[in-house]
Amino acid sequence: MIIAGQAAGLFGLGVNPLIVILLAALEGWALLESQGPASRPEADPARVAPTTKPLLFLLAAVAAGFFLLYLTQPVLFELAALMFRIDLFAFGGGYASVPLMFHEIVEARGWMDGSTFLDAIVLGQITPGPIVITATFVGFWLYGLPGGVIATVSVFLPSFMLVVGLVPYFDRLRASRLFNRIIDGILCSFVGLLLTVTLRFAGNVQWDVLRLVLVGAAFIALRLKVDILWVVAIGATVSVLAMR
Repeated sequence: MIIAGQAAGLFGLGVNPLIVILLAALEGWALLESQGPASRPEADPARVAPTTKPLLFLLAAVAAGFFLLYLTQPVLFELAALMFRIDLFAFGGGYASVPLMFHEIVEARGWMDGSTFLDAIVLGQITPGPIVITATFVGFWLYGLPGGVIATVSVFLPSFMLVVGLVPYFDRLRASRLFNRIIDGILCSFVGLLLTVTLRFAGNVQWDVLRLVLVGAAFIALRLKVDILWVVAIGATVSVLAMR
């Protein structure tokens, strides 16, 4: 709770979210009790010995792609590097990328205003795929179809690379108290980051009674575990029929 509150306060004061995340990782290492397993699991003798060859091949291909992009399309290279970095630090799922993306795209670079970015989040919710598909909207908004493709590929690359690289060692990592405490600290910080960015999104909405009712109804529906697809679909329908 303390780490989450600290993260919300620091992000609200304009501190870079990457610094907030790193600070939370250090605090998790120093302060939190690990919730992970206390001992290393027994090795499975049938399991094939892990190899780094697939990861090394992938790293070489990604490095070559980024270098080529840097030489030929510097603006697309900047977009790709940004999306790659956002997903690399988005521990805890797609929603964790929202504060990072908001800070970099709206606050730090001014590529779009908060209202437009909120539209991107909405489209990311009503289209198939995870919320990080918002990156596609951002890339297309800035540089058309090439930007959309580059942003989409770049924002998924870190997750794919981590899966390829860490899966062979995952049991060992989950048995580490240090690893679990660091991850717990990072996840706590994202609660605070999301709270702050939610309040900033709220400042870009033109509030009236109907919108307040929609927010309340959506909150209650999600607490009752109504499928989010129904919540979004009904909210969109009400918006089309009743809002101007």
